[in-house]
Amino acid sequence: MQATSNLLNLLLLSLLAGLDPSKTQISPKEGWQVYSSAQDPDGRCICTVVAPEQNLCSRDAKSRQLRQLLEKVQNMSQSIEVLNLRTQRDFQYVLKMETQMKGLKAKFRQIEDDRKTLMTKHFQELKEKMDELLPLIPVLEQYKTDAKLITQFKEEIRNLSAVLTGIQEEIGAYDYEELHQRVLSLETRLRDCMKKLTCGKLMKITGPITVKTSGTRFGAWMTDPLASEKNNRVWYMDSYTNNKIVREYKSIADFVSGAESRTYNLPFKWAGTNHVVYNGSLYFNKYQSNIIIKYSFDMGRVLAQRSLEYAGFHNVYPYTWGGFSDIDLMADEIGLWAVYATNQNAGNIVISQLNQDTLEVMKSWNTGYPKRSAGESFMICGTLYVTNSHLTGAKVYYSYSTKTSTYEYMDIPFHNQYFHISMLDYNARDRALYAWNNGHQVLFNVTLFHIIKTEDDT
Repeated sequence: MQATSNLLNLLLLSLLAGLDPSKTQISPKEGWQVYSSAQDPDGRCICTVVAPEQNLCSRDAKSRQLRQLLEKVQNMSQSIEVLNLRTQRDFQYVLKMETQMKGLKAKFRQIEDDRKTLMTKHFQELKEKMDELLPLIPVLEQYKTDAKLITQFKEEIRNLSAVLTGIQEEIGAYDYEELHQRVLSLETRLRDCMKKLTCGKLMKITGPITVKTSGTRFGAWMTDPLASEKNNRVWYMDSYTNNKIVREYKSIADFVSGAESRTYNLPFKWAGTNHVVYNGSLYFNKYQSNIIIKYSFDMGRVLAQRSLEYAGFHNVYPYTWGGFSDIDLMADEIGLWAVYATNQNAGNIVISQLNQDTLEVMKSWNTGYPKRSAGESFMICGTLYVTNSHLTGAKVYYSYSTKTSTYEYMDIPFHNQYFHISMLDYNARDRALYAWNNGHQVLFNVTLFHIIKTEDDT
């Protein structure tokens, strides 16, 4: 009985959280109308609820709240019915106790008249009657509590109509189709605005977000920046040498859960971790050579291979962490790139733009930054950004613009959470940096400074 009371009290508390007595009642066509305070011939409470017409958008949040309140009203009506039944039962107990009390009164009178001869017998009867009455004490207490609870229920039902009226008015203030069209219009305007964005300059790196923990200390993972929005395949290449197995996942979620969709066995082992997937093909550096391989995932075969002239390989000009990272292949908004060093440029970084089909070098830029002093590097909008270290305290320290053939020293820190970065590449579609950080696959967000094209720009 006490548990039932507690349940009803919890129901009241949940309703009290949203009630507003200041609202006025409305007709059944506009909202909920609740009538109460009536009793049938047996003394039970009768609660009448009139529902509104079903003409609201089921997907609207307020409509859901309206349905939830309807369920609460129905539950509350059922609770009142149960409460009335229990009250009738308790009332029978009270009547029984009243009869027994009257009997006790008569017994006391009889004891008073003949206390000497009947004391022992009547005392025992009195004790037995008292034992029967003891369980009725909590019933009386509960009866009083239930009576108060019924009164509160009646008041809350009256107030609930005002709350539903307010919700109905709020829902009626907005037309769903109108809001939907406004959202579509804003999305169109946003896409148009994005098309007007010129290539941006790196201003800030935030994160990282740890996507998964797997593999060895060194490796690479990537998505295709030229893939459609529905194509979110992930490729995973563990280790920097002595491996030629590429694992494919249909999505980031599958990658996290480890649900492989396909495995590729490359014809050659790769060197380093600086591979790139671009327009459906994998570009990687063939082990113990300066040869670049283009491998088609769809066809399952090599489409092109070409030697990168004068490029150092096999730890001649690696990044600071070693790992045969001499040749770094990358892609950005402009196209496909190779970053490496040569003896002719005194071991300093060379940037070459590649033809994605033939792998021919279309144009090269010689920088003055030593390749062995670079932690990692990546291209954004034709500008190479170089980090000063692969360890804790790493930051973007140097940049070189292929558009102006000029360099700039920078100071853009980022959080090297797991202390050892062996792969750092920019994805133009995701506007993010993919990184392999000591056996953790992580993402960094980038903030770019953009210039908006105007109608007058040519």
